[in-house]
This record gives sequence, structure tokens and C-alpha cells, in this order.
Amino acid sequence: MPSKIAIAASLALCTGLVSSCAPTGEANSTLAYAQDRARCEAASALGSLGATAKASWVEADGGLPAFCEVTAVLSPERGSEIGVVYRLPVGWNGKMLGLGGGGWAGNITLDAAKPGLTAGYATAQTDGGHASTTPFENPWVVDPVKAKDFSWRAIHEMTVAGKALVAAYYGKGLDRSYFHGCSTGGRMALMEAQRFPNDYDAIISQAPVYTLQVQTSAVLRNNLFAQPGAALGAEGAKLVSDAVLKSCDAKDGVADGVIADPRACHWNPQELLCKPGATGGCLTQPQVNALQVAYDGVRAADGTFAQLPLSKGGEAGWAAFVAINGDRKEFSNGGGTGGLVPVLWPGKQVDLNSLTPAQVVEGRASAFAKMYEAGDPNLAPFFARGGKLLMWHGESDPGPSPVGTIDYVEAVKRTDPAGAANGLQMFLAPGVGHCAGGPGADQVDVLGALDSWVSGGKAPETLVAKKADGAMVRPLCAWPKVAHYAGSGDVNDPKNYRCVARD
Repeated sequence: MPSKIAIAASLALCTGLVSSCAPTGEANSTLAYAQDRARCEAASALGSLGATAKASWVEADGGLPAFCEVTAVLSPERGSEIGVVYRLPVGWNGKMLGLGGGGWAGNITLDAAKPGLTAGYATAQTDGGHASTTPFENPWVVDPVKAKDFSWRAIHEMTVAGKALVAAYYGKGLDRSYFHGCSTGGRMALMEAQRFPNDYDAIISQAPVYTLQVQTSAVLRNNLFAQPGAALGAEGAKLVSDAVLKSCDAKDGVADGVIADPRACHWNPQELLCKPGATGGCLTQPQVNALQVAYDGVRAADGTFAQLPLSKGGEAGWAAFVAINGDRKEFSNGGGTGGLVPVLWPGKQVDLNSLTPAQVVEGRASAFAKMYEAGDPNLAPFFARGGKLLMWHGESDPGPSPVGTIDYVEAVKRTDPAGAANGLQMFLAPGVGHCAGGPGADQVDVLGALDSWVSGGKAPETLVAKKADGAMVRPLCAWPKVAHYAGSGDVNDPKNYRCVARD
């Protein structure tokens, strides 16, 4: 093992990018590699991570560069235990990428960091202030410190400490810092832009679970299909999906199993109502009624959504987050709402099986909700310093509704029109589920698009989306426009589409 003097000498030699330590030749590369490892051995003492910091060297593998992994536990106040992981690659590109979590958990996995590491980013991750990785179990929310950490503090603390570590490790300041999150990570992204506009130069927020309307929508949808005779089941969902696609799929010029603009689809579920004596291939009146409520959503007395609308065309994928079989049991367990009862309605007995819109409004007025929700549309401080916010949402998402994201984007535009014109761009992905999946083209290089936007100064007007197997390639148009096939040429060539106004 190198001596402390050798380590110090190595660090002194490499005050810039790692690549600058290896001019040319195999001997110099070997020396630079040894210096990289020596630098990593000393990394736990860099920045201000404290006594819990540990550093380990990870060899290059499977396309990933070699990197230094630094872990620590941050404790901004008594009882706070924010686990953080930083991965510092050889061949650093000068930028840091913060990453968000999912459900009611953070994410410190290497898998989440791989895309950024491969592109040369130093990555920053956190467990959100609690060690559990179970996404929809959240008994820790009754602890005020842990609730604060997860709601807004963990990402900020991770970011501040990460910037200091990265700068000290590479011996130079960061060129830029970006954040990328989907679902809960999307909420974390918006929280950063709202509360800490100086943390990141640019932010990606995908399918953000940014208010508790997502959780209450999950509960109310489960209750909706649990009403007598209302359950759809997989067979009923497919029946509906087939009918909707037959009615609206080709409106964008190509029949491909995807509806480009679900809100312009005027198919009525009443069309599938069983005629007297029918025994199959149709819907009962309770099923028709439930479907219509699912499409329309439910508003509370104050005009806000207690249950956000689901999109037409995505019915075949609803079962991932909606108990369409009528038993109230689905993957997310109502978005984890059961664990929130003590903090949303403190001191009260609330039966989620009979949750009302009035109770939703009451819960969203709680102290926890005010701390957790990231619905503030005032991003003027973020935009004023040149911040860029790229938003993305799958049209067929059965969890957080794209309608919620649309509502937020429009509110931001109303609050600061000039700032939003320069710093906000949003894309909707037809046929795509929650963060990915579904029949639509769900693979998009949003990080590359964000970096190009920041570097070139011009917001992207289109993004290219693909299926992982290459079977579908489509352009996504910046909101509020939508892609329409021009009528000739390869349907998988984005050049054969144009961005048009929505109906």
C-alpha cells in the first residue's frame, strides 16, 4: 500500500482531470492508474463527509469505467441519518449528476448510477434518510426528522456535500451540476428547483409524484373498481383498450397501438354497454360508470383533483397501479397511503376504503403534506440564474397522471412566463407507462438532451424515443405540440413526422 507521503504526492500531481495525469504511453497510463487508486484511498478525508466516510476503488467492468466509491452518513441534526454514495469515475467529464429515488425510498444502487458513470459523470445518490428499500412501506414517516429528510433535506445535503467532495477529489470546480429523477425522484427534482435553486444548473423531472394527489388518486381508484359490479379485470381492461384504440389510434396518421393525444380521444365507454340478454364482450352499467370516473377524475369542493384522470388507451396497463379486479390489492398498496394516515390525519381514524374528497383536502392541509409536496409553481429564482428544467411523462402512466404534470407546467408558465419560456420544456410520451414500459417508445436520452440544451443554449423542440428492441422509433414534440405522421415514408423515421397543435 502506498505511504501517506506517496498519496499526497500523487494528489499534488493530479490537480486537474484524471485524464490530464496520463500524457501518453503505457508507462504514463500505468502511473496515472496508480495515482487514481492512491487518490481514492485518500478520498474519505476529502470534503466534509465526517468520520463515517469510506472510500473504495472499483475496477472497470462491463463498459463501466473504473471509479472511486465514497460512502458516508450525513447528520445535519440529531436523529438524522442520510446515507450517501458518490461514484467518481476515471475520465470525469467535469460534471456531477444527482439521482433521485422511487416510491418511499431513495436509491443508492450502482444500476441507477450506470448511465451517468458511463457518460463520465460523477454521480451522487442517497437513501433519502432511511435505510429501507421497500418502496411502498413507510412507517418511518411518523419520525419528524426522517420525514423532513425524505421530504426535502436529503437531496440537498447530498448535493452540497457531493459538490465539495467532487471538487476536492478532482482538484477543480465542477463545470456543471445536473439532477435526474423519475417518480419520487421527479418530486425530488422539483423540490430542488423550488427550495434550492442554486443546487443544480439543470434538472430532469420525469413522471413526478409531486403532490399527495397521486397517493389519494391511487386509493380512490382502488375504491372505484371495488364498487358492486364495477370490477374490470384483465379481460375487461383489454376489451376497453381494444375499443379505444380502434376509435382513436389512427388520429395521428398511423395505427400503431398507441394514442398520441389521449385527451383528444372522445370515445365513450357507453358504446360498450351490454344490450339486454348479452352475456359477454360488453360492459355492465357499473363498469361503464367506473370507467367514466376514471377518465374524468374526481375533484374536491375546492376545485383540486382528489383523483387525477387516467388516460384513454392505457387501460391494458392500469393493473400495475390500480386494483381493477375489485379487491383493492395492487402493487403500490394505494401508493403507500396506509402508512401516511398518522401524519395526514393526526389523531383521527380514517378508513381508506371509504376515503372522501373532503378528507383528501384535509390531509393535504397537514403539516406533513406542506413539507412533502413540491407543487410550488414559482421557479423564478431557478430560472433567473439560467436554470433549465426538462420534464417528461408517459401518457399511459397509471400512477401519477400526466394531467398532473401538465397542470404544474401550465402553472409555472403563468407564474413566470419569461423564465419558463427560456428554462422549461416538457415532453409527453404516447403509450408509455410509469417511467418506462407500455406499448409506446419509452427509451429517450433525456440526459443527453439536457446537456445539449445547457451547452448550446437552445431548448430541444423534439426528442427521439425508441423501444429497447428498436421496433418503434417516434419523435416526441415539446408541449403543447404533438407528433403527426406526414403520410408517407418509414413510420419509424422521425423525419416523417411533424409537430402540430393539439386538438
